Amino acid sequence: MRMPLFRGMKRKGAILLPGVILSSLLFAACDNSPSIIEPKGFVAGQESWLFWIILAVATLIFVIVESLLIYSIVRFRERPNTPAPEQIHGNNTLELLWTVIPSIFLFIVLFLTIRTMFALAQPNSSNKVVITAHAHQWWWEFDYQNQHITTADTLHVPANTTIQVNLFSDNVIHSFWVPQLTGKTDVVPGHDNHLWFNADQPSSTFYEGACAEFCGDQHAHMRFDVKVDSADDFNTWVSQQQAKAQTPSDSLAAKGQQLFAKGACTGCHGIVGVNLTSFDDPKAASLIGPNLTHFGSRDLIAGGVLTNTNANLATWLHDPQAVKSGNDMPNLNLSDSDIQALVAYLESLK
Repeated sequence: MRMPLFRGMKRKGAILLPGVILSSLLFAACDNSPSIIEPKGFVAGQESWLFWIILAVATLIFVIVESLLIYSIVRFRERPNTPAPEQIHGNNTLELLWTVIPSIFLFIVLFLTIRTMFALAQPNSSNKVVITAHAHQWWWEFDYQNQHITTADTLHVPANTTIQVNLFSDNVIHSFWVPQLTGKTDVVPGHDNHLWFNADQPSSTFYEGACAEFCGDQHAHMRFDVKVDSADDFNTWVSQQQAKAQTPSDSLAAKGQQLFAKGACTGCHGIVGVNLTSFDDPKAASLIGPNLTHFGSRDLIAGGVLTNTNANLATWLHDPQAVKSGNDMPNLNLSDSDIQALVAYLESLK
C-alpha cells in the first residue's frame, strides 16, 4: 500500500516543483528594483551590452549541450534486445572538437571583456565633478571637493558630465553600486579605490544606489539616491547647498534650533551656521553622524530606512534603535513637543 502512495507523491512533486520555480521567476520579475538592463549612462550601457553578449553566448552553449544530452538520452536509451551503442572514448576528432569549440567561445568573451575594460578606462576630461563617497555603517556621505559641500543619502550630479567618485571606508568593506549608472566597486578600508560614470540626460526621478557588499546588520538599509540635474539646476543646487543654514522665522522651528544647538545633537551632527563655521570646519571631521545643514532637501533618512517626511522624521527621533537597530544614534528620550520642534526645524533646512 505504501508504494502507490509514494509514487503518487512523486508525481505531484514532479508537477508542483516546476510550477514553484516558474512562479518564483514570475514574482521576482514583478519587483521594482533598479536593473542593469535599463542603462542611463555610458558606463552602465557598456556593461549592459557585455552582459547581453555573455548571456547570448551562454544561452547558445546551454541549448547546444542540453539538446545533445537529451538526444543521446532518448536515442541511445536502453531497450529490450538492443545492442550496446558504439563507444567513442578515445576518438581524437571528437575530443579535439569539444576542446577547440568551447575555447573559441571563451576567447570571444575574453576579447569583448577586454574591449569593454578599455572603453571604460578613466576619461581625460576637464568637465568633471569630483566626489568622495564615505561608506559608514550604515549610510553614505558625499563630499564635493571642489564645491566645498557635504551631504548624505542623496547624490546630486549634472548630466553629460564625468562624475569621478573616490571611495573611502574606515570601518568594513562596502561596495558602491548604482545599477542604472555604474557597476559595483568595492570600498575597502586602507585601500584607495575610485570609479567614474556619467548620466545621459537629466531625470525627474531618482536612481537608486546601494551597498552591494554585506557589511553588517543593517546592510539592506544602506541605500542612497542619485538625482541627475541639468547643468543649470546642478549649479543652483550647489549654490543653495553652499549657503549657511538660515535662522527660522517660525516659532516652533526656532525652538527646534535652540534644542539642536544646546542639546546632545551637536555631539554627532553639524549644521553650518549653528555649530560649524563652514563645511570645511575642522570640527566636522570628528562628527559621527551626517551633516544636517540642508537636511530638508534630502529624499531619505538614515541610509534609506525611511523616506524624508515629517511623520517619518518624528518616528526616527522618537526611537532610532526601533527603526534601525545597531545604528550610532541613541534614543535621547525626547518629549513629543521637543520632537515636533526638531522636525519643524530640520525640515525647514532646504
